[in-house]
Amino acid sequence: MLAALVLAGVVAFFAARAPSTPEAAPAQAGQAASSGTGQTAASEAAPVVRPDSRVLSQAPNEKAVLVEFLDFECEGCKAAHPVVEELRAEYADTVTFVHRYFPLPGHPNSMTAAVAVEAAAQQGAYEAMYQKMFDTQEQWSHTGQDRSPVFRGYAEDLGLDMTAYDKAVADPATRARIEADVADGVALGVQGTPTFFLDGQVLTLNTLEQFRAEVDAAASN
Repeated sequence: MLAALVLAGVVAFFAARAPSTPEAAPAQAGQAASSGTGQTAASEAAPVVRPDSRVLSQAPNEKAVLVEFLDFECEGCKAAHPVVEELRAEYADTVTFVHRYFPLPGHPNSMTAAVAVEAAAQQGAYEAMYQKMFDTQEQWSHTGQDRSPVFRGYAEDLGLDMTAYDKAVADPATRARIEADVADGVALGVQGTPTFFLDGQVLTLNTLEQFRAEVDAAASN
């Protein structure tokens, strides 16, 4: 079972999802057809997972794949983070967990944060860097001030090769990698963060219990 989470954090996860919604998706976002359950069929306009998607953990006996489109400056994503970590621990053997970037245009440092995380990922430090982003979110988020120096400091703290990090941050291909995730998200109908896909189906979540039940059912098939 999920360990007991701080109630305020769990409530924040579901409460915080709504404010992120209007900031994200352009008008051309793809439509998704309801299945009458907590899952909605995703558009076939783009793949939910690509070969280069950031895999948090690969299940050795995979029965399901949970994909999260996320923004490191999004409060809802931060609130969801411990929930996802609990699920990762519980279903490590049967559920593969994947992240895809979806920085929201209303968050001034979300793209900068995503570029920093992707640059770290190129040195095998994806998880360490994104954890750092959520741990310190209140210190750097929701300001028009460029936080690139702050994120560079995080890379130094992690012991990364700073020459390689700086090169990756400056490389247009790093940003293009993130923008490709955003394009897929828009094509799939993602309109806010966090948005979860379970085996290619969009999850419509209202409670923590529903989230766990959906994952548990998929992992049990």
